[in-house]
Amino acid sequence: MPTRRNRRLSNPKAATQAIREKRCIFSGEVKDEAELIRLVIGPGDEVFPDIAAKLPGRGIWVSADRTAVETAARKGLFNRSAGRAVKVPGGLADMIEAQLTARALSLLGLARRAGEVALGFDAARIALKAGRPAWRIEAIDGAEDGRVKLDRLTQAAWGDIPVAGGFTAEQLGEALGRGSVVHGVLTGGAQVRAFGVTMGKLAGFR
Repeated sequence: MPTRRNRRLSNPKAATQAIREKRCIFSGEVKDEAELIRLVIGPGDEVFPDIAAKLPGRGIWVSADRTAVETAARKGLFNRSAGRAVKVPGGLADMIEAQLTARALSLLGLARRAGEVALGFDAARIALKAGRPAWRIEAIDGAEDGRVKLDRLTQAAWGDIPVAGGFTAEQLGEALGRGSVVHGVLTGGAQVRAFGVTMGKLAGFR
């Protein structure tokens, strides 16, 4: 039966937050929810992802990892956790990846509307010089020379900064209200933590 424990964050700025932990049905390990995917049982006893972990009902938790999801489905671990036969859709891991991708892009869109994303090579370069960024955004199909220049600038000024590089220029443009986006910088704001958690989970499916 899934367990739930809370422990306080050591970061004083987040002292009022708690890290919630759940047990992964694949490994049996108790992990931070930020490392797990929540799934719920919907109509017709079908399992489907609850990426935002907000839907009502008892959740089933599995590590944010393609192998974990596919193995859990193959071995009937969703049935075991639910205590009855449930329907696991084919391509569940692909479905989770698609939903994580959509969530990450949506969070970038929210940050853009809040004025917390600098778009384009020149704007990204200026933002990188102005202050430490939360994330750099790079289209996977962008030219290498621009990426290398911003890599060098970032490394010289700030050291290692996470790069979200798994989206196409078209995907980024659609999310950010442009025709096409190759370079961007997420400077900070309310969406940073959720975006980081989502990107961390997405990495397990790519």
